[in-house]
Amino acid sequence: MIFVKSTDNDFGEKFEELLGRGKMDIAHVSSIVGNIIDEIKNDGNVALKEHIAKFDNWTPASDEDLKISSNLMEKAYGELDEKLKASLHLAYDRIKNYHEKQKPKSWFDTEENGTILGQKVTPVDSAGLYIPGGKAAYPSSLLMNVIPAQVAGVENIIICTPTPDNEPNALLLAACHLCGVTEVYKVGGASAIAALAYGTETIPKVDVITGPGNIFVATAKKMVFGEVNIDMIAGPSEIGVLADDSANANHLAIDLLSQAEHDEMASSILITPSQELALSVKDEIENWLVKLPRQEIARKSIEERGAIIVTKDMDEAISLMNRIAPEHLEVATMSPFELLPYIKHAGAIFLGHNTPEAIGDYVAGPNHTLPTGGTAKFYSPLGVENFMKKSSIISFSANAINEIGKECALIANTEGLTAHEQSVRVRLK
Repeated sequence: MIFVKSTDNDFGEKFEELLGRGKMDIAHVSSIVGNIIDEIKNDGNVALKEHIAKFDNWTPASDEDLKISSNLMEKAYGELDEKLKASLHLAYDRIKNYHEKQKPKSWFDTEENGTILGQKVTPVDSAGLYIPGGKAAYPSSLLMNVIPAQVAGVENIIICTPTPDNEPNALLLAACHLCGVTEVYKVGGASAIAALAYGTETIPKVDVITGPGNIFVATAKKMVFGEVNIDMIAGPSEIGVLADDSANANHLAIDLLSQAEHDEMASSILITPSQELALSVKDEIENWLVKLPRQEIARKSIEERGAIIVTKDMDEAISLMNRIAPEHLEVATMSPFELLPYIKHAGAIFLGHNTPEAIGDYVAGPNHTLPTGGTAKFYSPLGVENFMKKSSIISFSANAINEIGKECALIANTEGLTAHEQSVRVRLK
């Protein structure tokens, strides 16, 4: 991993490499994904079955075989370990409670002359949620995508998840039942995104597609944007940590590794003005690595994309972290809330020594679908608003249009749009 001081001669060059951590070679896979999308658009379920046979190692016997039955989901839920079931219910309740506070409201404003202006907020009709599946199970991702859609009021929620060898993950199915989801399809990768965007004989076209995925999924989402809305183009997971000498090196080391174990492309970055803490964390990372079942993945991530930066002071540390704009940001300092006003860019901010990033992945309540690769500078976490849209409300009385209609007509005339001008003037006294 990179261990560097901000005063080093080559610091600028190394820091620029960190800023480019989230770049994905989308161009490299664009032609492959483009072909997959075209095949789904042109051949629907026929292409879908061919892709499943090719990528997931099984062939659906019929169109009905693409869908997972509600009975199977109910059975998986019934067989769930009771402690795990209680934990998922706790997560569901906390996530729902948090997202209910996000729901935007319609509003109206009436002026004295009779003008009524406002905003009407309504949910989209349908949402397609992509949930990674197979050997790895991500019921937390299902909760984080389904719940804000439900809170928004989306009537039709469609799930797509890959099922290698036609073996749906029981934990994911149990989470689907917990959430009350009934339409779940055994489709993964770019094929699933195309099916949701354009529809097939079995999978309905949706209005919004959300959910995490690999580079093929991310590329497909980018390519269908405009046909449907999407949440974001998410890259590899990442964590940034701001810490002072009050932090526990052992805790920070495992926090950094909590992202490194996701995959080899994940980024884990510690920035601190304390060289003593930095060195201790570096040692503790190695102590933790040898204990992790996913040591090989975590080690490659830490060695190739991990970094510890020692700065002159905390002001410089914050400035550098704002430039990084991490997906997850832990602030492990004596007085974290004092630093909060100066943190401008981060997907989620975890304040204090007892707030590890992992608590936000599962049960804290805020969404764990977050902007990566520096896109926290302009993207927000997945939320209720991703499943809603706004309509402007405008109503003018006769008095109101006479009050400002001449000015409107003048601007229209200046732009050379005569019909615009006259549509106002014919209503003026």
